[in-house]
Amino acid sequence: MIRLSNLKLALDHTEEDLTNLIMFTLKIRGEQLLETTVFRRGIDARKKRNIVLLYTVDVKTTDDESLLQQFEKNSSIKRSPDMTYKFVAQAPQDLGERPIVIGFGPCGIFTGLVLAQMGYRPIILDRGKEVRERTKDTFGFWRKKTLNTESNVQYGEGGAGTFSDGKLYSQVKDKKHYGRKVLNEFVEAGAPEEILYVSKPHIGTFKLVTMVEKMRAKIIELGGEIRFSARVDDLDIVDGQIQGVTLACGEVLKSKHVALAVGHSARDTFQMIHDKGVYIEAKPFSVGFRVEHRQSLIDQALFGKNAGHPILGAADYKLVHHCKNGRSVYSFCMCPGGTVVAATSEENRVVTNGMSQYSRNEMNANSAIVVGIDPSDYPGSPLAGIDFQRQLESAAYKLGGETYEAPMQLVGDFLKGKSTEAVGEVEPSYKPGVKLTDLTGLLPEYCNEALREAIPAFNRKIHGFAMDDATLTAVETRTSSPVCIKRDNTFQSLNTQGLFPAGEGAGYAGGILSAAIDGIKVAEAIALSINGEEVDGGTRAS
Repeated sequence: MIRLSNLKLALDHTEEDLTNLIMFTLKIRGEQLLETTVFRRGIDARKKRNIVLLYTVDVKTTDDESLLQQFEKNSSIKRSPDMTYKFVAQAPQDLGERPIVIGFGPCGIFTGLVLAQMGYRPIILDRGKEVRERTKDTFGFWRKKTLNTESNVQYGEGGAGTFSDGKLYSQVKDKKHYGRKVLNEFVEAGAPEEILYVSKPHIGTFKLVTMVEKMRAKIIELGGEIRFSARVDDLDIVDGQIQGVTLACGEVLKSKHVALAVGHSARDTFQMIHDKGVYIEAKPFSVGFRVEHRQSLIDQALFGKNAGHPILGAADYKLVHHCKNGRSVYSFCMCPGGTVVAATSEENRVVTNGMSQYSRNEMNANSAIVVGIDPSDYPGSPLAGIDFQRQLESAAYKLGGETYEAPMQLVGDFLKGKSTEAVGEVEPSYKPGVKLTDLTGLLPEYCNEALREAIPAFNRKIHGFAMDDATLTAVETRTSSPVCIKRDNTFQSLNTQGLFPAGEGAGYAGGILSAAIDGIKVAEAIALSINGEEVDGGTRAS
């Protein structure tokens, strides 16, 4: 097939308009066009008075080869790549010990799924509960302030991404089209087919719940085993080779191939593997606040007269500012038409995050506005970043009144350095609730300085961003893992053979799609290692 990119059409175009543009571009007649599939539909809103849709389409004609030769110098007309996923191995008949996957978030799901599809019958362990029970616990915390430290926004089936906007796009390089494998599996599990072609696909929490259940059932049908409330408390390592794991209940599971697919908040697990001597490093992450505006303000600022057009939906944004003090401030995890949610996993701490449903029809838009920090800001052990996060979260808990309410300040008051005494136009969405205060003393002063410079700069890009009544809810600390569990070119720990650090918690992903992609890569590496085959340029026999 032929792939055509950068086809521009008006918002209110028809299917016939797209077909005519394809024929015009290829200089062919209607009878020569046999098949058309939309691969990507993006939005160019740089000129909000004239917003256009950008299409990439795959087409089949009566003479693809001659057309490819005719347009070989046109970078917008190329041969469609083969995006079919191809399994790298199949389990041997005498498999013996089964691989273990620790964690059942996006990375663990796809590590387990691909291993199961190749016949390796993985054992998957998650410290939290299955997704519906976990949802009850999470909503219970939001409504009644009753925290379950083993079943919450961070822990349980589906991972932290279950309670998010469900974004399914990433900037990772994906030459082998693993991302297409992920999206196809999601569609098979019940996701809307549009995630295959919209430029910024998302799903939302409630759809993710049913999808995760269907993927779990598929893994079990293929011979995999999934255990919930099964926290791993110890690794059995002998002479640099993993031999198995010990669960909190005392049960020992033997395996020389273990994927460590825990999320960015598995702090006790990081401590355990550090104590066991697994090589681990501190890494940069970011901290800041959740900012909320009326979604209508963001729509109007970015789409102008086209705000509210059904094909555009709720507007999102991505902002970055490099400050005079050398810090970078950027928006993170933007949730159009969503809510700010409580995301702590530890008692007496307050953590914020954002969430949207598929419809994105809530009143407010929110995003994290965060400041980049690095290990030089929290020197010490490889786990010093966790201590840094905990200090901020404990301070936010205290500032919020020690009731799991979050401290909140109006943007105008934060910029002026005065305490907030009443909310304005923007009603804060955070549950269990907020306490109005002054956030100035919460973050390090270099963060305050950077944020007070960046917010007015963002206002120059999105008119109204620095409006007085926008809200700041604290504190955002879980932007990414504070550690990196280093691995070699066989995807195994630098000093622990058979341990495969994976996904966001290990420092190799950031978001649902990139974590799922990393899960596929790790599944392939485990399969090849079990079979004693080459892995990405290196070899490591089982």
